[in-house]
Amino acid sequence: MSEQKEVQGKMMMAIVCWLLGSLGVHRYMMGYSNWWYMILANILCGAGVLWALYDLVMILTGKMKMADGRELS
Repeated sequence: MSEQKEVQGKMMMAIVCWLLGSLGVHRYMMGYSNWWYMILANILCGAGVLWALYDLVMILTGKMKMADGRELS
């Protein structure tokens, strides 16, 4: 049985996404298993930065939740 990640704060996730978003750190902290795709996208074509900006907008508008569906605090 997997352990649930602690619910993260919306502003903290926005800051982490802004600073380390292209590495997928914010997705890892939110419990997503596909966080490493962002690193791969950066290596192959530099698209991880665009993906991080998209995630940042989704976090700030409240549309991105924890991996298990819980709202950010």
